[in-house]
Amino acid sequence: MACHLRSISLPSRLHSSEAGVQQELQILEAIISSPSTTIITMCDSLRRLGDIYGDVEEMIHLPSNQVCSSQQRKVLDEEMESSLELLDLCNTMQEIFVELKATIQELQVALRKGDDATVQAKVLYYSRLVKKAKQQFKKTSKKVTSDKTDCAMVRLLTKARETTASLLESTLQLLSKQIEMPKQSLVSKAFYKRKVVCEEDQLQALESSIGDLESGAGHLFRRLVQSRVSLLNILSS
Repeated sequence: MACHLRSISLPSRLHSSEAGVQQELQILEAIISSPSTTIITMCDSLRRLGDIYGDVEEMIHLPSNQVCSSQQRKVLDEEMESSLELLDLCNTMQEIFVELKATIQELQVALRKGDDATVQAKVLYYSRLVKKAKQQFKKTSKKVTSDKTDCAMVRLLTKARETTASLLESTLQLLSKQIEMPKQSLVSKAFYKRKVVCEEDQLQALESSIGDLESGAGHLFRRLVQSRVSLLNILSS
């Protein structure tokens, strides 16, 4: 079994404006697609994305964005439907992170006890959880709103939604590579004991990172709810 965790720093955040938010999202897209991206980086990116939604919400409350034409209301309605799917996806990811963290904790206990059968069972269950989570993205709408829309809020929300789905999916890809099936028959008993100590340290780090992912997804979920409520207030006015 092997665990791999490294960290890279994120650039500082920009000021709130449509151009600023678009640039923030482009930075996150570059991080997501980078080959050096890690679980730790994704933890930071989730919280950063939640903060970006906070910036978007501030812009929603600007007087210039409180009045919409009939065409703008139509595209906002469409984006609201897509945002509901995103909320469901984010909530599902939170639940998956909780289950993954619990599985890692149980795996550590099995390793300390030298329970090979349980270790293998937990590694398999971890893999199945990640695979199950990946299936959620097949249910998520890939609908993209045209960049030519004259509604700045829709442009930002669409871009943020796409980035959110991409970030969560990439996070799962990284999580799927964190644990490999142990091949204990290839090592001596003495070596295995030393290996367990190393793996426990790695698993503790992974458990902590998954806890941070859970927290970041929760932060993002709350921001998504807040921005959705603000949009509903505009559409109902």
